[in-house]
Amino acid sequence: MRALIAGNWKMNGLAEDAKTLAEGLKALGEGAQPSCDLLVCPPFPYLALVAQALAGSRISVGGQDCHGATAGAHTGDTAAPMLRDVGCSYVIVGHSERRSDHGETDAQVRAKAEAALAAGLAPIVCVGETEKERDADQTLTVIGRQVKGSVPAGMEAGRLVVAYEPVWAIGTGRTATAAEVARVHAEIRRLLVGLVGEGAEKVRILYGGSVKPDNAAELLSQANVDGALVGGASLDAEAFWAIAQSC
Repeated sequence: MRALIAGNWKMNGLAEDAKTLAEGLKALGEGAQPSCDLLVCPPFPYLALVAQALAGSRISVGGQDCHGATAGAHTGDTAAPMLRDVGCSYVIVGHSERRSDHGETDAQVRAKAEAALAAGLAPIVCVGETEKERDADQTLTVIGRQVKGSVPAGMEAGRLVVAYEPVWAIGTGRTATAAEVARVHAEIRRLLVGLVGEGAEKVRILYGGSVKPDNAAELLSQANVDGALVGGASLDAEAFWAIAQSC
């Protein structure tokens, strides 16, 4: 299974920034290709621009969220078929910033993942515990609840991606230890067996949370770590490429 290195650009940059970053990544890709799949998820207004800039490259484009409905009176939201229409092949759902900023529930995240699948997109379902939950030794309990509630049961395993992003490590510079990551990823794999059957081995499980060039190799070498969901470092073409080279 090829690893997936995904860049979540979040709400950063303007059109020229997005174009420059995409072109920088495409230029780097004209040299030696890393042995992994690459994905960038820019802000919604720049999806088509980035897709055009990356045309002809091996870098995929994804959305940062989608709605659970295919169309309708949902002002400000974006439907999964719309993402597919502008060139996306993936979409992030259930990111902790969506869960905290918008109060998204596991059921809503599952509906979004189902909508993504129906539209031909691969959903990246995010799960992760807060610092308070970690300190209370509730990490596996929280992960179990989120995986069971957010991942559609019986789905085609090869199209599903799960990302473990401990909330306390996102954008803080703190990173879970390799042992912590391995422990949580092993539990996610175990849970996936109950949801998608033997195909659970085909699900890519990413780690996210202050992934950088200097810690990527160790994290990616752990069992059941099939790639990374990169935040801040994905806004620097050289840094993102260095992480990809760690596969």
